[in-house]
Amino acid sequence: MNDGRQTWPGPRRIVVRAPEDPVEAVTEADACDAPLDVDTALVRGPLFGVAAQELDGEDSRWRVVSALKEGCPQQARDALMDLLWLRAYEESATREERRALLPWIARLERERLDELTVLGTRFRVVRADEYAAVGPDGIETPRPTDPEPVVQDGEESLSEGRLDEDVVLDPDAPLTPSQATERLLMTGLVQTAATFPDDFREDARRAVATHPDVLILPVTFRLVQRNGFTWQLGGSLHAAPYWARKSLVFSLSWFEPREKGYIAWDFGNRQDDARSCVAAATPEVAAVLEAYADAADRVQAECLNEVEVLGTLHRVARARRLVRWGPDGPEGPRPSDVDVQEPCQIRPRLDEDGVIHHEWEDEDEDENEGAGADEGVEADGSQADRV
Repeated sequence: MNDGRQTWPGPRRIVVRAPEDPVEAVTEADACDAPLDVDTALVRGPLFGVAAQELDGEDSRWRVVSALKEGCPQQARDALMDLLWLRAYEESATREERRALLPWIARLERERLDELTVLGTRFRVVRADEYAAVGPDGIETPRPTDPEPVVQDGEESLSEGRLDEDVVLDPDAPLTPSQATERLLMTGLVQTAATFPDDFREDARRAVATHPDVLILPVTFRLVQRNGFTWQLGGSLHAAPYWARKSLVFSLSWFEPREKGYIAWDFGNRQDDARSCVAAATPEVAAVLEAYADAADRVQAECLNEVEVLGTLHRVARARRLVRWGPDGPEGPRPSDVDVQEPCQIRPRLDEDGVIHHEWEDEDEDENEGAGADEGVEADGSQADRV
């Protein structure tokens, strides 16, 4: 029976749909206007996360279970290991479920596994490419229609939440015209710049053939800065411009003054920032701290997406991510992707009953057993001597 999904190799058909409501229609119009100011796309490099597919249900789509934000594959593997450990630690988990989960956790502690299937769910470390649109004014900033949390004046919003929460990877989902256009434009993306290593570029060319389709993930936002003509990344990905601006306020008022040496790292506490340290600083340093404090206050009060401080332009950038897709689903890590850390244990040992065993407890047990054995030898020896 054919359910309408494509089964042959090669790029998929793209089903284009009309916007479903007035809000989406305005967003679509905004997206159609944005390319008018775009000259090129700036490709940063790969990000990694974890996706899962249920094998025993009717829905065969993949869903993101760990956000595609990690800088190397091993960080995503660690996230998968943590996810499995927490599932085994749940009170509702049975001994049979733990017996299935614990061997995979042990293997992830020492092996670089990019895919596994356990308890009817297929998990895979998934690779994404991050890119941004660049125009005459530099990297694209948030659009007026980008989502923002509802925050009343003078009130703090709820916590940021998890990036990529409830994201489903469905290459057959109908798209709006702007979404379809972006997918078509990015399908042939290949990193060919000489700044990338040869094996990295070769893997990129091969991926276009093995994973001919792309999925565009929800938009994210991150901090960038420019001093001269070069853009540099800063901070992590955020789901809305609001959270990126909050990160920028913290960076300007607390982090960067310490990073630049204007405030000692061990000075005061988290509340001591550029504003509160002006009075205790020398006149030269006080002038710098006032500049940082003023910029942070302006970003917060005026909801600015960029501000210049001491010759450096700080900007909230609109970051995009795409996942390449092949006959077997989303692309995993490539051979040329670099790991900056080795597999290791990140959680204490868990047994089939859900009981945690810390390393020092095991060491104490070994010492006690050794002491008991020694005492037994001495006792036996003393009795033999008496005989």
